[in-house]
Amino acid sequence: MIHWRPVSGFVGDVIPFSHAERIWLFYLLDERPGDPTDGASGMPWALVSTTDFVHFTDHGVVLQAGDRDAEDFDCYTGSVVTDGSRLHLFYTGHNPRRGDADGAFQVVCHAVSDGDPTEWTKLPAHTFGAPAGYMPQDWRDPFVYRTAPDEPWQMVLAARYTDSPARRRGVVARLTSTDLEQWELADPLWEPHRFITQECPDVFRWGDWWYLVYSEFTDAFQTRYRIARGPDGPWLAPRRDTVDGRAFYAAKSVEHAGRRFFIGWIPTKQGDCDAGSWQWAGDLAVLEARQEDDGTLAFGLPAEILAAFSDAEQVKLAAVDGAATKPGEGAVDRYAAWIGDPVPERCLITVRADVEAGTQAFGVLLHAGADGEDGTVVRLEPQRGRIVLDRWPRGRTGPAQWQVDGDVPYAVELERACPLPPGVHTVQVLLDGTTGQVVVDDRVALSFRRYEPGACRPGLFATDGGFTLASLTVAR
Repeated sequence: MIHWRPVSGFVGDVIPFSHAERIWLFYLLDERPGDPTDGASGMPWALVSTTDFVHFTDHGVVLQAGDRDAEDFDCYTGSVVTDGSRLHLFYTGHNPRRGDADGAFQVVCHAVSDGDPTEWTKLPAHTFGAPAGYMPQDWRDPFVYRTAPDEPWQMVLAARYTDSPARRRGVVARLTSTDLEQWELADPLWEPHRFITQECPDVFRWGDWWYLVYSEFTDAFQTRYRIARGPDGPWLAPRRDTVDGRAFYAAKSVEHAGRRFFIGWIPTKQGDCDAGSWQWAGDLAVLEARQEDDGTLAFGLPAEILAAFSDAEQVKLAAVDGAATKPGEGAVDRYAAWIGDPVPERCLITVRADVEAGTQAFGVLLHAGADGEDGTVVRLEPQRGRIVLDRWPRGRTGPAQWQVDGDVPYAVELERACPLPPGVHTVQVLLDGTTGQVVVDDRVALSFRRYEPGACRPGLFATDGGFTLASLTVAR
């Protein structure tokens, strides 16, 4: 299983940490209890580790949730750092029973380890809440880092001002410390005046660029990032400012062996149904970042994951509905599709195609019916410069032929800007049961979930244009 999930529960926010030649993936263990105020246990941190994102060691719960009345009844997102002698874990404490009429308070908590990432001692005397001017209900996701080895430690948090328009109160608050115990309020790192808040902040330097990564749920549920020439900003939007789409949330990054990985989670859907609402937590997923000259990040699947699918073979395609015998036999002024035989539900599909100028749309069919009518659609739209995920059948509002969700042209949460000039493009699709990840040209990623796929039959299609197929392979 590439998209890892514990046997019991689901993966929430992931806190990655590189240590002792392994990547330690702390995560919020969502066991989906009932009403959190009914005396049930709170949310702990669990841990899984890996060296390749293919093989995982499950260490179970490593930071227990507090008792019923504790400030850390729920242990929410944070970060892990080392000062050279000890490991330090900072996390958000939350208790739905503690707060006021506006909601439960959130506090920053601290734990330490002598070097074993599976053993932690909490230091409740170091707990602190929001200072004056900040809402005590939103003081979370502490991320600790240094701008240089001899500089003070910095902590940034997802916070909100008490006095400003509610939808634009979000601020990346900042504190400094020389000992990781006492923290002093500093100027905010970023005040965008745009979001409810910016969850799970993450700051790092890569070459000549600094990066601020955050997840927001104001315009869309997405992980975004900003770039700057210095650690204090100004924080500017790159050409493509998102990591993925709706189905890869709360991604945080880690540098390991000179490479930068982003780890998030692919959410489940209510009722295990494609029409269900997105839920919090799901399956772990990873993308590797590559830095472009202007600071923009490109995202693809790590080489180790690609190498895990080594048994590749060409897919034989059959034209459907009167299409040309094979792709590339002239441009088309219609929809044309070609369907292959079923493949395993866990596989890597790779397409290389030379796309003609003026093509309106082309892409990959997944879980397609024998006639290409139904399926999951990975649609690349060169004229709009984007990739979207669609599915058929869509919902219906009634029995008449026109009572179809035709005014919902694709899964609106699953859209990414993607440069698609005429020429050769590569599309990789990793299928792992109900989860999937699409990567175009090792640059743009789009994760998704599909519960009702039918037979796992791949295919290709084009609309008003065409492409010449170089290869279509499936690797097990």
